[in-house]
Amino acid sequence: MQDPYKTLGVAKTATQDEIKKAYRKLARELHPDVNPGDAKIEERFKKVSSAYHLLGDAERRKKFDNGEIDADGRETSPFARGGGHAHAGGGDPFGFSGANAEDIFDEIFGKGRARGGGGFGGFGGERKPRKVKGPNISYELSLDFAEAILGTTKRINLASGKSLEVRIPPGSENEQTLRLKGQGMAGMNGGEAGDALIKLHVHPDKTFRREGNDIHCDLSISLSEAILGGSIEVPIVDGKVNMKLPANANSGTKLRLRGKGAPYDRGNKRGDQYVHLTVKLPEERDDELIEFIKDWSEKHPYKTR
Repeated sequence: MQDPYKTLGVAKTATQDEIKKAYRKLARELHPDVNPGDAKIEERFKKVSSAYHLLGDAERRKKFDNGEIDADGRETSPFARGGGHAHAGGGDPFGFSGANAEDIFDEIFGKGRARGGGGFGGFGGERKPRKVKGPNISYELSLDFAEAILGTTKRINLASGKSLEVRIPPGSENEQTLRLKGQGMAGMNGGEAGDALIKLHVHPDKTFRREGNDIHCDLSISLSEAILGGSIEVPIVDGKVNMKLPANANSGTKLRLRGKGAPYDRGNKRGDQYVHLTVKLPEERDDELIEFIKDWSEKHPYKTR
């Protein structure tokens, strides 16, 4: 995330006129009409335009200086756990209200900007302004662990004021970015709009943890279950299943549930779930058990370390 002041090459104490003057100078140098076919220059032009969009409007600039929005125009307040909303900066991020770049381009290149002799630098002949794709806008969206694994639909509010249903594909991962084509800032000279980039934040779960496409969980079993084995109920992201527990199961034993992990390959395959066992003794003192263990251990000594 670049500092918009550095992008425009001005101090944080610069006046609105100084910001406009700096942008005017950079736009003259970097405009795609002046640098046809130069992708690097065009990308820098987009960043400069985005910085001016933020700082060229006094109200938006004040919000940025106060820490209410970041350099991408997104509100800096924490997103709600499990919430389905994402926010970008205030104002009209799809245009340049209060910081009219088109007026500046007219000043630089002339009102026509496509007329020979009246444009910048004496370019001759009839020439149409080059179409420029609009900048992307970034959003953030929080999900519960199960929502990310199983997939869901979330509604978000875009900076344009539109509200969209966003499909979260099964098996989505923390910090994964989804792209909504054409939902970013408007393009220039008839260029296509940028995209909305939605970064996912998956909250940790108290029961499950993910490693690649596999899911892991810890499960306590009783002393009798550990010794005798049998069928036990195990939590999975989808609900619960019964699992066969082998006799003489120790703490640290790892059992596998095939196909109960995270979906991948566009949901056509799933990883596995691994269950890590811990033998848990009764919380209350049991004198009968103590006497039994004393007698048993004297007759059946064995080494554990």
